[in-house]
Amino acid sequence: MHTAALYIRVSTEDQAEYSPDAQKRLLTEYAGNNNIQVRQEYVFTDEGMSGRKAEKRPGFMKMIATAKKKPKPFDIILVHRFDRFSRSREDSIVYKSLLKKECDIRVISITEQLEDDKFSVILEAMLEAMAEYYSLNLADEVMKGMTEKALRGGYQANPPLGYKIMHSGDLPVIVPEEAHIIKLIFQKYVYDNISCYQIAKYLNLLGYQTKRNKDFERRSVEYILKNPMYKGYIRWNRTHNATKTVKNEWEWILVKGQHEPIITEELYEQAQKKIGGEKASVQKARPVTEYNHWLSGMVKCCNCGRSMTASRTKNSRFLHFCCNGYTKGKCPVCNSISENKLVPSVLEALETVIVSGKTGYSAIKNEAFDEIILLKQQVVKLKEKENRIKKAYINGIDSLKEYKENKSALQKEQSLLEERLESLKNRNTSDNENEPLNPIKSVYEIIISDAIDNGIKNNALKSIIKKMVFNKKEGFLDIYFDYNTLLP
Repeated sequence: MHTAALYIRVSTEDQAEYSPDAQKRLLTEYAGNNNIQVRQEYVFTDEGMSGRKAEKRPGFMKMIATAKKKPKPFDIILVHRFDRFSRSREDSIVYKSLLKKECDIRVISITEQLEDDKFSVILEAMLEAMAEYYSLNLADEVMKGMTEKALRGGYQANPPLGYKIMHSGDLPVIVPEEAHIIKLIFQKYVYDNISCYQIAKYLNLLGYQTKRNKDFERRSVEYILKNPMYKGYIRWNRTHNATKTVKNEWEWILVKGQHEPIITEELYEQAQKKIGGEKASVQKARPVTEYNHWLSGMVKCCNCGRSMTASRTKNSRFLHFCCNGYTKGKCPVCNSISENKLVPSVLEALETVIVSGKTGYSAIKNEAFDEIILLKQQVVKLKEKENRIKKAYINGIDSLKEYKENKSALQKEQSLLEERLESLKNRNTSDNENEPLNPIKSVYEIIISDAIDNGIKNNALKSIIKKMVFNKKEGFLDIYFDYNTLLP
């Protein structure tokens, strides 16, 4: 007596014709009529699953893994039709070949009886090709329907932060408390000139979260700023379904939607213009990997003020810093110095500052201080905004209801800010009393470490020093510390 496994698959569009119960009943009847034993643990099912990708069907993959066990648990796999096994010719060939050659297990369709001859091989290939054609054609038809809906301004995805869908097929509606976050992001970015990173930090300080109940990050803020749904538009066909990579913009569908916008088109376009300007600036910025030395860009020529760039001359063990203007014929003074002389001078200057304490640094630059500065700026902005909405009401631009709503939102935000400020001040005071730090000493330790790359060292140095001016003729190096980076 042969033993068999049953494989049952049904996708959403197949529910009426190929229900799981109907397939199991027919497969069990076939097994009984043909003296084939079926054990319950070898009944594998995938419901609501497409037959195009085997690896996305857990029941199928479990069946293949079970079939490869030694000794083999069954001799046959019974399916209602070959297209239940797979609608991909590639998958069908690969897995049938694996089962036959490595496991000595055959796949039998109870409705498409094939003999073990040459003609049956051709017929089975034709059945597989027809199944794949049906699957591809169905996918095309579904995509056509979704594209047509998108062109008409219909929405057909999970709504982002700020919206929800009450019932399947309905238009997205605004969630007021989430919409407040969206407005805050755009206003802070466009009007208050705060970066995406700072906005994310600010939102997290206030206790706000993303649609997935996670903390905000720079990229989540940037995604919101770039999402045209907030200005009332539908964006469709932006990414590839399989890889989720972004397609070329000319492939996107962007049309006026039927849902209510959260922000104005003008505010959205202002944000896009600013994002475009920032990207252009980043592209012009110097990659960290291009720093030949941790002093690159820090040392300036005393004559023309241009940077002194580091390069290695032939047969020299050390880099030499030379005025970039001189090398390009724009500065008449050949201002240059070897790193074996420059580096000891810089380190000695930092050591002197650390020992003498004559830098004017009297406080600590830490994360809590950064947050305090950010929050204080926002308190000032809120007071300015409160004055503006009051004037708008007095001048008859806003109604009494609008004025009250706006004032209430501002008061709520201000209350959260003040609570967070008080918490940070207490923490900062406690930290300063327990473990005072010297930022110059921290930078010094970074610079002398062999385990840290030049880019990080360069950024650390820039956090405390504005520039260094070298004068070869007089033999001096002036270091200008950046006092504005620390709390006075």
